[in-house]
Amino acid sequence: MFEAVLAGATDPEITDVEVVRRPALSVSASDFLEADGYVLGCPVNLGYIAGALKHAFDTSYYQILDATRGRPFGAYLHGNEGAEGAIRAIDSITTGLGWTRVSEHVIASNKPDADSLAACHELGGVVAAQLMG
Repeated sequence: MFEAVLAGATDPEITDVEVVRRPALSVSASDFLEADGYVLGCPVNLGYIAGALKHAFDTSYYQILDATRGRPFGAYLHGNEGAEGAIRAIDSITTGLGWTRVSEHVIASNKPDADSLAACHELGGVVAAQLMG
């Protein structure tokens, strides 16, 4: 799923956009502040976002709260059970931050199929296209 998002974000039709990848456990407030848009991806663990993504927000939230309002984002999730709790968490966090969701969340259960991978590709492209000059 990550590779499909990356392929969409770096499509040759996307110009003047630098795509930076960060593992959630290494993301800092300055990474959020330096980015103009975001694609969030994580596994769904026990019906909730992965601890690594929660950690990224827990350690940065108040530092980025006002400075990142209005920035575009999208999210993709992968799990073997329901993702409702994870969706609710992402929606709550990003609403609090004032980010703008520019694409529907992509949710894949079990092994991602061709449709979910195509949706991830589109997700990466849509978020990146929002940032083109």
